[in-house]
Amino acid sequence: MILIPSSNAFTFEGPLQVKNQLPLFMYVNAPYLETARIENSFSVSLSHSSVYLVEESTEWYIGLDMEVTELNLRLKKIIKDFLEVGVDIPIVSFNSGFMDSFINSFHEVFDLRDYGRSNRPDDAFLYDVSTGGIRVLDAKGGNITIGDIRMSLKKPILIGDPAISIKGDLEFPTGDAKGGYGNGGIDAGIAVLFDKELSEKFKGYCNLGAVFPGDLKGNETIELEEFVYIGAGIESCLWKKLGLVGQVLIQGSPYPGTDIAEIDRTSVLLSFGGRYLFGRNSLEISLTEDPSISGAPDFTLNVTFKRRF
Repeated sequence: MILIPSSNAFTFEGPLQVKNQLPLFMYVNAPYLETARIENSFSVSLSHSSVYLVEESTEWYIGLDMEVTELNLRLKKIIKDFLEVGVDIPIVSFNSGFMDSFINSFHEVFDLRDYGRSNRPDDAFLYDVSTGGIRVLDAKGGNITIGDIRMSLKKPILIGDPAISIKGDLEFPTGDAKGGYGNGGIDAGIAVLFDKELSEKFKGYCNLGAVFPGDLKGNETIELEEFVYIGAGIESCLWKKLGLVGQVLIQGSPYPGTDIAEIDRTSVLLSFGGRYLFGRNSLEISLTEDPSISGAPDFTLNVTFKRRF
């Protein structure tokens, strides 16, 4: 029964496939929300984020001014009708970008704080992380490379409504840690996934998990800390093939106390998007904002194509 699609005109597809794309967080097994249902699918996600964070404390300097583009390939396969095996392969590029002029104009028109963004040249690349006077990352823009690859297992423990599953994953250090495209250590995570139909047209999702990251192995080794996360979302099927999704993901920081609030505080990712279904395929478009101004990009645009098989 798990493998048979619902006979309803609209099939609930689950939360939006978005994660935290702040460079210091994105390859520390950054969590993303997902359904408790297991499935056979292949998806391609293209995300583009604007990042600006230039702050320093007594021991730390963190300079991030860039745009991040990631192409993520995700395969999920059901094994023996009771276990889902997944693999995520990210291809990422850090660049100076092209959106600074637009963002600065937007801040001026609506009299919004820019946190010092306008003090730097437009579309100038910066990725500098130092502690104790030692530069941890020698990061350069313009490269296109593979990040840290993730593998996961998902096991349903309650099928029906509600549905509950347990998921475990490992992220391997396949990315260039010194270049900022990975963290150089093996990260592990575990989560409980919960689905509940709220009505014929609405379905809710909730994830609660913990991440146990390996150390960041740049020019200097930084001992990262475990953190917990919680997220919830609602999917609606108000039209025959078009649905809307809203969700929020809250996660702790994997870094030891830096005395930089934007890194030490809890991160919040607020996402809204739409999804169109056609046959076994779906296309989703979403926007993710950073309402807490901590540990996340200013915004992320995401487009995901998924094929169920």
